[in-house]
Amino acid sequence: MTTFGLYLFLAATMPAIHAQTAPRDGVVPLSQIRPALNAEEKAIDGRLGQLRSLPDDEWTTAVAQLARQVQQLPMGVGKQWLLDGLSGRVTEGDAGLETLQVVADTIAQVVRSLPSNQRATLCDTLAYLVRYEHVSASLSDPLYRAALARLEADDRSRETAEFTLSDLEGRQWALKDLRGKVVLVNFWATWCPPCRKEMPDLQALYERFSPRGLVVLAISDETASKVEPFVAAGKYTYPILLDPGRKVHKLFSVEGIPKSFVYNAGGKLVAQAIDRRTAGQFLAMLQQAGL
Repeated sequence: MTTFGLYLFLAATMPAIHAQTAPRDGVVPLSQIRPALNAEEKAIDGRLGQLRSLPDDEWTTAVAQLARQVQQLPMGVGKQWLLDGLSGRVTEGDAGLETLQVVADTIAQVVRSLPSNQRATLCDTLAYLVRYEHVSASLSDPLYRAALARLEADDRSRETAEFTLSDLEGRQWALKDLRGKVVLVNFWATWCPPCRKEMPDLQALYERFSPRGLVVLAISDETASKVEPFVAAGKYTYPILLDPGRKVHKLFSVEGIPKSFVYNAGGKLVAQAIDRRTAGQFLAMLQQAGL
């Protein structure tokens, strides 16, 4: 395979949902291998790179515009590259159902244009959006159906998940001991930009609702020496739990962060998020738990 041919294959099969994953020294993620973009595509790519610096209201407007622009691009490696970047940003806030649907429709369009051996990652992405962001998709691809089935199986496991972890002060927290409370389990890390962006909102919600029975359990797979100064600087007071062996991450099938799961007072999983949530989105999740 030629170098360019290899690039085309990698670009077509790289992950589309950029759940934040831990960086590895010396390893360049496939999503950082940039194709040769034309002027229009370069402009879109530049605006995608600016999204995380925008306040929420501007972010929502900008991501909606970008979704339409990517949808209207002609089929090609540039469109696939930009769709990959867009699908990794569109869940980092409250994009709105219409914008999410545009992205889902574009993914389905691109999947239909690819050979069967290059569809798996985009089918996974579309399944995430359909199951957790409540968009619709008319795609009969067996890889897409298999991806939905895997997510359903993950959710069944989370329904009955039990764990015990220690916080930064050494106190142990067991999920089963929190029946009667609304519990928000949040997976995060210090290096993750969307995680850091949502933490002040989590703190505000904790202060507002903890007297009414809300417990926030924020789980990191990092070391205490890494987490403690970050938490102290941010003045976060909700429990920060350490999962150094990633056993609980694996129990919840968490491969990217942030991810959040809300259990009601009866211990039922009632809401979950595959990415960063705004304060309003977190409130809606808590409302589903009766707060």
